[in-house]
Amino acid sequence: MFNKETYIKRRNKLKEQVSSGVILLLGNDESSMNYADNTYHFRQDSSFLYFFGLDIPGLAAIIDIENDFEAIYGTELSIDDIVWMGPQDTLQQQALNYSGIKNFHTKAELNKYISTIKEKKRRVHFLPPYRPENKIKLVELLDVKLDEIKDIISVNLIKAIIEQREIKSEEEIIEIEKAVGITNQMHLTAMKMAKPGITEAEIAAAVHQIPLAADCNIAFPIIATIRGEVLHNHHHKNILKEGQLFLLDAGAESKMHYAGDMSRTTPVSGTFTAQQKIIYDICLTAHEAALQKCGPGVKFKDVHFTAATSIAEGLKQIGLMKGDIKAAVEAGAHALFFQCGTGHMMGLDTHDMEDLGEQFVGYTAEEPKELLLFGLKSLRLGKVLKPGMVVTIEPGIYFIPELIKMWKEEKRFIEFINYDKVEEYIGFGGLRNEDDVLITEDGYRVFGGFVPKTTEDIERYKAGESLDSILASKKILN
Repeated sequence: MFNKETYIKRRNKLKEQVSSGVILLLGNDESSMNYADNTYHFRQDSSFLYFFGLDIPGLAAIIDIENDFEAIYGTELSIDDIVWMGPQDTLQQQALNYSGIKNFHTKAELNKYISTIKEKKRRVHFLPPYRPENKIKLVELLDVKLDEIKDIISVNLIKAIIEQREIKSEEEIIEIEKAVGITNQMHLTAMKMAKPGITEAEIAAAVHQIPLAADCNIAFPIIATIRGEVLHNHHHKNILKEGQLFLLDAGAESKMHYAGDMSRTTPVSGTFTAQQKIIYDICLTAHEAALQKCGPGVKFKDVHFTAATSIAEGLKQIGLMKGDIKAAVEAGAHALFFQCGTGHMMGLDTHDMEDLGEQFVGYTAEEPKELLLFGLKSLRLGKVLKPGMVVTIEPGIYFIPELIKMWKEEKRFIEFINYDKVEEYIGFGGLRNEDDVLITEDGYRVFGGFVPKTTEDIERYKAGESLDSILASKKILN
C-alpha cells in the first residue's frame, strides 16, 4: 500500500467534493465457493482500497464530513485467526499505521452510528453495491427495501470518486507499469507457445503462472482462444492446429491491485496466411490510427470512430464493404466486423470503476452514451481525455457467422456490405491487438516494453529471433 498520507489526502479531497453528510464505504467480504471455509480468492473493493488501502475482508468505513470524524469498523482478530493465519498487527493498528485512521470500532458500533445519523435525518452517501452481501448490509443498516437501494445511491459521491480515480497519480502510474511489465511476459510466453498440438488450456496455465510467480495475480479471467470471434471466450479446451490464429487477452494485477490488460493475436503455424495478413494489417492500421488520435482534449468517442473508419476503409479496399465509408460508419454498418468499443479506462479495475455506472464513468451530460446504435452502445468510454487517464486501445475485426447470417437475411446495410464476399471469411475467426495507454500533457505513452505487434515482428519472434535483435533492426530502418 502507499504511504498513509496518500489516503489521508484522498479522503480530505473527497470530503471537500461531497461537502456534507456521511459517507459510508463498504469493503468486501470473503465469499464461499462450496462450503463456508473454502472461499474464492479475496478481492477488496477498489474504492475502499483507494481511500483506505486496507486489503482485509469484512471492513466498512465512515467519513462524517461535518463532524470531521473518520472510522473503520470490523471484527478484531481472534486467537483462532492467529492459529490459522499467523501473528499480525491488530486491525486497529493497521487502520492507524496504513490508513491514518485513529478510530476502529466493532460492526455493532457501525449500526449504532448509522441509526443516530438517520434519527437526525442526515444524508448517508453510499455507492451502488455489486455484491449480494453488501446489498444485505445496506438493507439492514439503512432500513430500506432491497429494490429501493438503486433509488437512493449517491450520485454526488459517485461523481466525486470518479473525478479522483480517473486521474492517476505518479505512484499509481508506477503500479500500472509493474502490472503491464508482468503482462508483457505473459504475452511473450503465449506467443512462443502457440504451436500446433498444444491446447488452449496449457497456454492459459503457463500464462497464469507468470503473475503468480511474481506474488501477483491475474486481473481478469484469461481469454486464450483460437475462436477470436467470441469476444469474451473463456473456453480453453481446443487443440491448436496449423493455419489457425491464436488470440490471448490477459493481464496481471499488481500486489496493490492495479491492472494490466493486453491482447495479441499470433499465427499458430509461425507465419500468417495471405488472407490473415491482409485482415491483420487492416486491424493494426486502425490500432495505430487510434493511438495517434489519443491526447488531452480529444473525445474518446472520436478515437473510436477513427478506428472504426480505418477498419471500414481497409475492408472496402478488399471488397467486403462498399459505398460512402463515412456514411457507412455513421450508420453503424462497420459493426458487422467491429462489434465492441475501441477501449476503456483502466486502473484499480481492468474496466476502471465499472461498478459505479458506465453512464457516469465513461460519459457526461455533454457527451451522453449512445444506447441504440449497435457497436457504439458497447463503447465504455466516450468523454474527453485528460492527462493522467489510462485507457486501452483495442480495435478488432471479428467474423461472427451467426451475425453475418442474420444481417444478410434482414438485408441490413446492403448498400455498404458485400455479403457474398463476406461469407468467404466465415471460419476466419477474429483478431485484435490491445495496448495500455497513459494520456500525457502533450499526447500519449504506451505502457510496457516491446511485445511484437506487426506481422513481420511476430513471425521473426516465433521463428526464434530475440527481441533485442528485432528491436535493433527496427532502429536501423528508422
